[in-house]
Formats: sequence, C-alpha cells, structure tokens
Amino acid sequence: QVQLVESGGGLVQPGGSLRLSCAVSGMYQRINTMRWYRLPPGKQRDLVADITPGGSTDYADSVKGRFTISRDNAKNTVYLQMNSLKPEDTAVYYCNAAVVTRTNAEYLYWGQGTQVTVSS
Repeated sequence: QVQLVESGGGLVQPGGSLRLSCAVSGMYQRINTMRWYRLPPGKQRDLVADITPGGSTDYADSVKGRFTISRDNAKNTVYLQMNSLKPEDTAVYYCNAAVVTRTNAEYLYWGQGTQVTVSS
C-alpha cells in the first residue's frame, strides 16, 4: 500500500513562513508528478503547485513569488516552502502524488491534510 504522510502545518502570523513536507512510502515503481492542493474554509479545493520528476514546476497565480515547491527523489518527499503568508492562505493543505505501481498502472494518492492558519 502507498501512503502519503504530511507534516509542517500550524499557526503563523501574517508575513511569516512555514514549510510543509509530504513523504511517500510503500511498494511502487516510481513517483511521477507531485502536487500540493489547498482547501480554504467554505471554498473549493484548488491546486497550489506541482512538480515533475525532473523538477519542472508550476504555481497558482495567487502564490507565485511566495511559495516554492521542491522534491527530494531520494527521500520520496515533496516540500512546500511558504513565505510572506497571508490570511487568505489559511486552508487545509493536501499533497498528491501520481504513483506508478509494480503493475505499471498509475494511481493518484492523497495525504491526510495539514492545517495552515495565518492569523495575528
């Protein structure tokens, strides 16, 4: 079974920083694109950033210049460095990974979510 375990959420003041981590474990062949989504209170879940195995990245306009996604393929972990945080960044953050199994099928797996609250 493949599992994604997130860590790093919490309460931070506006202008502060947090770093989220998401580690993939289990039996699989490889991990393709990894993504971070967020679910703000009372809103829909939105894509925040994604990163390919080769390191190509893409960001939502609302976080460009403030958030950085990265991955350590040796550790099967994806990170989200969040700087200059704003109250509107408050949300539950979820990581997502496209994992290729030993049968060569690709499945999307989700982490359990981690709460990020930006408030003074």
